[in-house]
Amino acid sequence: MPRFQGFPELKNDTFLRAAWGEDTDYTPVWCMRQAGRYLPEFRETRAAQDFFSTCRSPEACCELTLQPLRRFPLDAAIIFSDILVVPQALGMEVTMVPGKGPSFPEPLREERDLERLRDPATVTSELDYVFQAITLTRQQLAGRVPLIGFAGAPWTLMTYMIEGGSSSTMAQAKRWLYQKPQASHQLLCILTDALVPYLVGQVAAGAQALQLFESHAGHLGPQLFSKFALPYICDVAKRVKARLQEAGLAPVPMIIFAKDGHFALEELAHAGYEVVGLDWTVAPKKARERVGKTVTLQGNLDPCALYASKEEIGRLVQQMLDDFGPQHYIANLGHGLYPDMDPEHVGAFVDAVHRHSRLLRQN
Repeated sequence: MPRFQGFPELKNDTFLRAAWGEDTDYTPVWCMRQAGRYLPEFRETRAAQDFFSTCRSPEACCELTLQPLRRFPLDAAIIFSDILVVPQALGMEVTMVPGKGPSFPEPLREERDLERLRDPATVTSELDYVFQAITLTRQQLAGRVPLIGFAGAPWTLMTYMIEGGSSSTMAQAKRWLYQKPQASHQLLCILTDALVPYLVGQVAAGAQALQLFESHAGHLGPQLFSKFALPYICDVAKRVKARLQEAGLAPVPMIIFAKDGHFALEELAHAGYEVVGLDWTVAPKKARERVGKTVTLQGNLDPCALYASKEEIGRLVQQMLDDFGPQHYIANLGHGLYPDMDPEHVGAFVDAVHRHSRLLRQN
């Protein structure tokens, strides 16, 4: 596995300190999907290329990752990529259909379809382009802010591989959980075995933090979640940390974001991650009561709040920061930015976090 040394010295480590649970002078902020279609320069860069071709171009990924940082004083960058590069690396065809989203022409239907998947040990060589993008971006960032790497969690990847795309019910994937529990665990194990070296490879390439997206947690109730999602979420963190240590790599903070997984907050706080990301359906004060002081919380402004006036965004941010409190907290949205959002309102959000969090600490 390639090891890159000699990256520029980090000038702003506020995000990393907050992630590790250390005190910070202000609240760090970044946005999920901050490299995205709401920026005209993003649409321009992406215009000529198919989505996954863009993902496979380290130069394009680097450029898209840096674009929001040229506009806003964000406290972290997140590498431009997609969670579905992992199913692709396992041998599944995935295309991005404009206006519809990801599509798998041949989704998994029967247990025997698992035999089509490549050995998870080969995934890292297939995903070398992601590592190249991370290394290039880390160099180009010149130590401005830390770079976050990421992946989709096993259950979320499983839903796409079985549904063949987006779904409002996840009925096909959940049918597997009820009718083919053994095959479901087999698939989740394959995905976990692929994710661990992939995430370790991201750190070796230069990622300074990792986020695991369990975007489809909300389709599971507490019982299915604790059986088919949580054990793999825990396993990923435990094994990534052990592998980093074995490889002589410094530990990095890990973030778990389980969208609509409010029913499992306590479990997620003890899953081996330094940071628990929250969506906007969770009240910050209640979340803090439930998870205790040991983990850092991240979130959770409703992305649609960015449609409000800048003054209103300022008020909403103030309320959010008051509720989360000044420390052990990273500001973010409760989900990703939407394509039709005004970049100036994103800027207002970032500025309001910095301004109000400094005031909070003075009082």
